[in-house]
Amino acid sequence: MDMEQRLAALEAIEEIKALKHRYWRACDGKDPQGFRDCFIQRGAVIDYGPMGAFDDVEPMAEIFTQVALAKVDGKHVIFDMHHGMHPDITLLSPTTARGRWTLRFRQVNLREGTEYLKTGEYDDEYVLVDGQWKMSACRFTDTWSMTRALDESAQITEGEFMAVPAP
Repeated sequence: MDMEQRLAALEAIEEIKALKHRYWRACDGKDPQGFRDCFIQRGAVIDYGPMGAFDDVEPMAEIFTQVALAKVDGKHVIFDMHHGMHPDITLLSPTTARGRWTLRFRQVNLREGTEYLKTGEYDDEYVLVDGQWKMSACRFTDTWSMTRALDESAQITEGEFMAVPAP
């Protein structure tokens, strides 16, 4: 590979990393449109194990909307925190790539009175669409999880959720 090709490959990998980070920000920021925008427009393969498997982003975006935006007495009841790490991105061509990530996930569920911790692995496929990287497949496999009751003294302070604009 010459210098120009190497630079283009590094730029593509960084753009894919930024895409995955936008995806997690959309999840945590309660932003269904931002979530949708991370995937190809039609035909994305999404398999989140126990949460379900889908052949398009829309069914998963609907579940995301119902869960993430759920409110009781005008206040959100689900708070998520996604921390992705250990990116392993392989460019297959100038317009396709594959990636693997480790997820550390934490959720506070005020409706159930629980805290849920989980870790697992994402296996993703990416395609370049109109100059932007998008996920064409996103598969998640649980490694382990733990659910515990929130202590009675736990106090949750809700901040403002703001959608993160796409670049």
